[in-house]
Amino acid sequence: MKLAKKVAVVTGAARGIGRATVERLLAEGARVVVSDIDADRLANTVLELDAGETVHAVVADVAKKSDVDRLVAAAVSHFGTIDIMVNNAGIAPVVDFLDVTEELLGRVLDINLKGAFYGAQAAGRQMIAQGKPGVIINMSSINSGLANPNVAPYAISKGGMNQVTSTAAVAFAPHNIRVVGVGPGTIMTEMVAGAFVNSAGNNAILSRTPLGRYGEASEIAAVVAFLASDDASYMTGETVYVDGGRRVLNYVVPVRS
Repeated sequence: MKLAKKVAVVTGAARGIGRATVERLLAEGARVVVSDIDADRLANTVLELDAGETVHAVVADVAKKSDVDRLVAAAVSHFGTIDIMVNNAGIAPVVDFLDVTEELLGRVLDINLKGAFYGAQAAGRQMIAQGKPGVIINMSSINSGLANPNVAPYAISKGGMNQVTSTAAVAFAPHNIRVVGVGPGTIMTEMVAGAFVNSAGNNAILSRTPLGRYGEASEIAAVVAFLASDDASYMTGETVYVDGGRRVLNYVVPVRS
């Protein structure tokens, strides 16, 4: 119970890595404000979690600063404080580089990049006002530093997010607020399992992954829980990549049948 008495906010919490993160934070003793733009799915998630008063749901669109500010305020109003902010909400449309429209690029940057900035800003401001330590965790991606033209807006947004992590970490360090990132590899979530995998090809992905398998959302959630805990008390400004070895590989490996 490394996070007992802590209050966390998780965006994009209705599915995938976000939901797995909520489950792990609850298991570690935290109370969690779960947020998503999909009201129906969020409500179902809360029912399935069956966590009673330790979970509070807030529907919000992270692309809107006012919604993110309201989300943080709701956490404080309901639980009295905020100790952990997980900026997880994101989208990853698969589209050829030359087919990316102004509207699509704007939407991806609004959710993935601006959403993380708004979350760090709102949580940081509240944590400073509280006068106690806090942790902000941004959900990045291996694509923040790898060139994948089929998901250009997503990759660009995650590269920018890494700068949100590093610049916010320096800004908030005097207040004992840590800012860190998690960069998942190919994790078998609903977002990844369809067009994302189909565009790259199963064999191509696995041939670039030394561990020879896709990751699980729970494996990302475990790293989030570690970074949120005092075990990571001297870590800030860095993004930790959880990718089965993919970023360090400079060749392909045989795919295990």
